[in-house]
Amino acid sequence: MPLDLHTVESPIGRLVLGAQGDELVALHLPGSSEPPPVGTPRTTAVLAATARQLSEYFGGMRTTFELPLAFSGTDFQRSVWTALLAIPYAATTTYGALAAKLGRPTASRAVGAANGSNPIAIIVPCHRVIGSGGSLTGYGGGLAAKQFLLALEQRAVQPSLF
Repeated sequence: MPLDLHTVESPIGRLVLGAQGDELVALHLPGSSEPPPVGTPRTTAVLAATARQLSEYFGGMRTTFELPLAFSGTDFQRSVWTALLAIPYAATTTYGALAAKLGRPTASRAVGAANGSNPIAIIVPCHRVIGSGGSLTGYGGGLAAKQFLLALEQRAVQPSLF
């Protein structure tokens, strides 16, 4: 099935969204070492919904995404990506904690590799996984983008002062 593409501007740069049929399959980050997906520029219903929800997210008005997702990867990768979806907004976890949650406590490096190959960044919040000492570690869109996303989420949950 051909890939439909739509680009959106964001505070971290131009995002390339990819869909097959009515499912989102890709969100490519600027600054990624991977090439953007290839397909036909077209705004489908799922791509329009993704663009709208991303705008709401970046505007601090959305904490969860409600989109049909399709993952293409190994069973282990899909289990990691599904576990990423359970990390609450503005929360973080570590690669080791995620590995333990998956019942594979010695697989933190494998979790890191699967996290790094997440095809639907931001929507599947791989930016919420940090190093065991609390350090920001690799991110496909660069550490500045990861830091921006984490700070955006923290600001949205902080009570405002008058």
